[in-house]
Amino acid sequence: MKATLKESAGLGLTLALFAAGACVALAAVYSITAPTINGLEKKQTEQSLAELFPQATSFQLMPETLVSADPAVRFTESYVAVTGPGERVGIAIKAFGPSYGGDASILVGVNAGNGIAGIKILTLKDTPGLGANATSPNYFVDRSSGTTWPMQFKGKSLSDAFEVKNDIVAITASTITSKALTRIVKAAGDAGYARLKAFAEEGK
Repeated sequence: MKATLKESAGLGLTLALFAAGACVALAAVYSITAPTINGLEKKQTEQSLAELFPQATSFQLMPETLVSADPAVRFTESYVAVTGPGERVGIAIKAFGPSYGGDASILVGVNAGNGIAGIKILTLKDTPGLGANATSPNYFVDRSSGTTWPMQFKGKSLSDAFEVKNDIVAITASTITSKALTRIVKAAGDAGYARLKAFAEEGK
């Protein structure tokens, strides 16, 4: 019995030491990879901003966090697109919301003329070959014009319905994904345009 207790104690100590060692190793890996991941995310954001607003010469991170009128959609950061003379040409909002495979994130560009400057889908975990086609450069909602699913939002007025299978072309066999992503875009678009109007009224 004593031998059994000693063996159990020894096994417990071994497992505890192993767990502690694993935690230390994970912490070390995170400390090494975190800066790389953050750097890649920053680069992705910078590239996406430049593609949404090619006329802008700088992007100013807004100090406040914009609030979504849609409780299912949240915003983390927003950028004001500015030209050389200091003119605001739009706002880009990083928005998150639920989709078929979990949270999706989209960078939504809103121009000063009540329209969508464009969108960049940053993360999407939906089914490959179905919902994930939203991010595919080879999936077209209009093959003749080479229009991919995200490209249909460029220049779209926020006064439109933003209704899938009405004024938004659905991804084939992926209505849930189509509606989820459209909902994120509309929420961010409305919030961005409201902030641009507030800027104009403030005379800033």
